[in-house]
Amino acid sequence: MTEIEKFQNEVKENIEQQGADQNLLQQRRQWILDTSPYKYSYNFTALGRPIIQYPEDIVAMQEIIWDTRPDLIIETGIAHGGSLIHYASILALLDYTDAIQNEEILDPAKPKRRILGMDIDIRSHNRKAIESHPLSNRIDMFEGSSIATDMVSKVRSYAEDYKNIMVVMDSNHTHDHVLEELKAYAPLTSKDCYCVVFDTVVEDMPDFVHANRPWGPGNNPKTAVWEYLEFLKDGGGQEQKGQSLEFEIDKTIENKLLITVAPDGFLKRTS
Repeated sequence: MTEIEKFQNEVKENIEQQGADQNLLQQRRQWILDTSPYKYSYNFTALGRPIIQYPEDIVAMQEIIWDTRPDLIIETGIAHGGSLIHYASILALLDYTDAIQNEEILDPAKPKRRILGMDIDIRSHNRKAIESHPLSNRIDMFEGSSIATDMVSKVRSYAEDYKNIMVVMDSNHTHDHVLEELKAYAPLTSKDCYCVVFDTVVEDMPDFVHANRPWGPGNNPKTAVWEYLEFLKDGGGQEQKGQSLEFEIDKTIENKLLITVAPDGFLKRTS
């Protein structure tokens, strides 16, 4: 066993032990609860744009994108655009490293990898800031409901030219909305890549935390994930080309992070 393999095994064991430590898991829940009144996730930016995510989840997305190397990321929910910029920056690095490894000349004006974001309301000041960012040339944005029939058709058509696709869901957090997003876009996820569903943590928080929202315990992204996985087990979903469609919850990621808004939300496509 090499030194690198020894280190990797040590990390794997640490993650497994963290995930089994009920005291740590309780501390995680309490920390998220205690920081929620202060909107902790609002404090961070990605290359100059507010990202509204925990630092741990930002790192996790970087790891996933680097490891799976998608050529297209589809995200529902744009807000200030920080996640679009963050993902675009990693896609740019992937294009850069591909060019080095293949001894190609990289043309920044013609990016190979792209990100598509959609939102029911892209506010003008956010659109302007995103479009003026240096990484905007690899970002496309569609405005409209992510679950509207015409939007789903438009996104599926856009995705046809890409081979390795990752999907991220972070818009309306009600059960019904997220379930419809999963049925519409999860099948676009490529094998061995991820469909990431954010804010599943709503299920683990008390009612009062989201008292002014249409979602809460029993009605949120996590309950939608659970129902979608059952839907697939019952034969309710197929990939567009008629191939089988299976996902598994990658617990390794949340066990590694401990603090995350996406418990049970890192879905890896296995077939």
